[in-house]
Amino acid sequence: MRIARRPSRKITIRMTTFSEMPLSAALQQRLAACQFLNPMPIQSAAIPHALAGKDLMATAHTGTGKTLAFVVPIIERLLQTPQSRSVEVLVLVPTRELAMQVHEQFEQLRGKSIPPAALVIGGVAEKRQLDAIRSGARVLVATPGRLEDFLGRRLVDLRQVKVLVLDEADRMLDMGFLPSIRRIVGILPSQRQTMCFSATLEASVAGLVSEYTRNPVRIALGSTLKPVDSVELHAFEVASSDKFDALSHLLRTEKGRTLVFARTKRGTERLAKHLVRDGFLAAMIHGDRSQSQRTGALSGFDEGRFRVLVATDVASRGLDIQDVAHVINYDLPTLPEDFIHRVGRTGRAGARGRASTLVSPAEILELRNIERVLNVRLQRREINGDISAERLSRPRNTLASRTLRPLPGEIFA
Repeated sequence: MRIARRPSRKITIRMTTFSEMPLSAALQQRLAACQFLNPMPIQSAAIPHALAGKDLMATAHTGTGKTLAFVVPIIERLLQTPQSRSVEVLVLVPTRELAMQVHEQFEQLRGKSIPPAALVIGGVAEKRQLDAIRSGARVLVATPGRLEDFLGRRLVDLRQVKVLVLDEADRMLDMGFLPSIRRIVGILPSQRQTMCFSATLEASVAGLVSEYTRNPVRIALGSTLKPVDSVELHAFEVASSDKFDALSHLLRTEKGRTLVFARTKRGTERLAKHLVRDGFLAAMIHGDRSQSQRTGALSGFDEGRFRVLVATDVASRGLDIQDVAHVINYDLPTLPEDFIHRVGRTGRAGARGRASTLVSPAEILELRNIERVLNVRLQRREINGDISAERLSRPRNTLASRTLRPLPGEIFA
């Protein structure tokens, strides 16, 4: 186990354009061609330290550009070092979707002088993944489960890794990957650069960072346990039997792409089918869907073929879906922290967004606990207007317009 020294003092480095950074001309051209001109705060703060070879511990909200914050210095390092046919960079992520996003970002910027990265994930045929490794990939983007499978069968060699990235570290620990991470990192050379990116810095993540980094530069942007200010937070109290009426009403009265969160896989299936039956262009994503089904739903939502995507919390982390106008919590999340990641799917990259939560009377205490833990207050709203269209196939349901009952001393708009 590596003993970490005390983290260095936080150093503020501000660069307003990528052209100010000490990057090679080839990478500068790729960034400009992809319209990456002005770094976001996490990129401005992290990239200079990463280029200097320092270990990092960076926390920031979802949607703030963490992926580019480590992809840029990785590409620059590869451009400045001799070509090899060994895996030199390992990026570990919790989900297939996030792995695909990181892989796509790398491929977009690597240019012709760096070989394609190998994408190592479950749920798809392994032949293409192994072909990429055998063809000399210098970067490997992986989920822990599939990578451990490859290591167990001696299909990949990580003894030459010089850079380790733990992306969405808190989510990996939430999903139970700590034993896998320990086994994987135990294979890597002790002399390496380690960069850890996370949305939160809980005790378990802090312990992981202390174990696997050396004197890391600490970068913390904004409160990671509070939604960003660009997202309006609303709550609607409705009876459990009337939730679908309320959801349908919100979807018909508001424009834009909408991401709807349900708590269970079965609930996601049922909700998506009801929405399709009622005429909405809807798709669904959850952990039991095949990779092709998940990819089809995500690409269809991203390209506008589906206006509504119904998902479990598998979609609350790491997905870079642009222009999501509205997030609706059909069910409350199991953990208060998951509320942050759900609503973080909208209001990204400085845009405005809206997040609505449907809460039954039996769930009020759960909602108030989320508000207390996160130190936020959801604005109480009423379901207004004629919702008869939403009741056509459910004539016995009645949706009463109401607001959450305030606690003593609370004043709601």
